[in-house]
Amino acid sequence: MDKRSIVKDKAIAFAMGVVGLYSFLRDEKEYVLSKQLLRSGTSIGANVSEALAGESRVIFYTKCQ
Repeated sequence: MDKRSIVKDKAIAFAMGVVGLYSFLRDEKEYVLSKQLLRSGTSIGANVSEALAGESRVIFYTKCQ
């Protein structure tokens, strides 16, 4: 059973926006900034996924801090 998560949906939407901005910056030759933005912006989704995989609400809240 796959529960819908507003936080996960928003993290995915944010990451998609970051990827678009990364593409724009890369085209403008802003390599250092664009690579750091891509790494940090897309890591949010990984952190949310890890938090959602927690065994309890306490673990979820702990991982979200």
